[in-house]
Order: sequence, then C-alpha cells, then structure tokens
Amino acid sequence: MADLHHLSKSEGRRVCVELLERFDLVEAAKKPASTYSGGMKRRLDLAMTLVGSPRIIFLDEPTTGLDPRSRHNMWGIIRGLVSDGVTVFLTTQYLEEADELADRIAVLNDGKIAAEGTAEELKRLIPGGHIRLRFTDPVTYQSAADALREVTRDEEALSLSIPSDGSQRELRSLLDWLDSAGIEADELTVHTPDLDDVFFALTSPANVPNQPKENVR
Repeated sequence: MADLHHLSKSEGRRVCVELLERFDLVEAAKKPASTYSGGMKRRLDLAMTLVGSPRIIFLDEPTTGLDPRSRHNMWGIIRGLVSDGVTVFLTTQYLEEADELADRIAVLNDGKIAAEGTAEELKRLIPGGHIRLRFTDPVTYQSAADALREVTRDEEALSLSIPSDGSQRELRSLLDWLDSAGIEADELTVHTPDLDDVFFALTSPANVPNQPKENVR
C-alpha cells in the first residue's frame, strides 16, 4: 500500500510501524494474514486503508461476524477516526451500531432513502414513546391514575404509562404536575422507540419486496 501511494521506503516503514501499533498488530506483523482472526483481518483492512491518510472512508459492514469484544474495539477505532476529522460512510445491518456511531442515518427502502436524520430524529417519527410511573403505594397509584389523562394502567404492577415523545419539555411538565399535586412516584422511566422500531416501520414487508440494509453516515 505504501508503494501504491508512492511513499518513500523510509516514510513507508514509518507509516506501517505507526499503523501496526495503532491497530495492535505488531506481534502478528510477521504472520501470514491467512492465520489472522476475523477481528484482526478487519483491523488490517482498515490499517491498509489509512496508509494514504484519506479524509473520507467508506466502510461496508466492518463488524459483520465479529464477536462483541472485537466489535466494540472496532467501534472505538471508528470513533477515533471521526475525532481525527475523517468522514466515515458506514453501511451496517446492526441497528445498535448505527445508534452508537452515526451522526446521521439514512434508511434505504427499495433502493430509495425512506428517512434521514439523527438517531433521535428518526426515533421521533415512530409513535409509541411513553413515560412510565411506578408506585409501591396503591393509594398514591390510584390518585395519580384518577388525575392523569390519556394514561394506560397496569393494576398489577401499579404502573402508569403516559404517551410522550420523550422530550425534556414533556418530562419537565409531568414532573411539575406531580410536584404540584403532591404525588411522588417510586420510579420514573422514559421509553422511546428504538431504531429497530424505526426500521420495521419504514421497511415493512408490505412496502419492501426485498429487505434492504441501512446506510449510516
């Protein structure tokens, strides 16, 4: 790769040493690449890509088949590249990966972009978000259930679910109301749709002849 980028021998050696150290491949440097594990091969591929110090990198499903530890290590490498100012276009089928890494996400539906935005913007497209209040005192639970509107009750769990987009404004409004009413919930949790919900809603079988994959940028 150093030769392809027309680097001098000394510069090529320097860059190779730096990349081998950066991707933890020093001990494996003299071994045939065919003996590398899947994670090592992915790190080697990325190291070779960086020989020319590119400012834009396209990664096609770089963590497919990796174990959880290797996947998280690769995530760290990708985050490091972005921190260094490299623009990364990443294609992935792992929605968690998209949520973790992407500044912006484009979901493809039958070869066309069905939706694009940040992870949080996409999640807000899908209904189903709610704030869940859980109580241990039946009397307090009943008081809150009687006072709140548009609430879903779970009598057995003594919990209430209030529709919400998960915004700070709605959460503050509910907390202010609970405080003014003198009602104290034992547990409050905010539940919003995840990217799995977004993906299934935008690429349902009724609309998509062949299941696509997401493009993450």
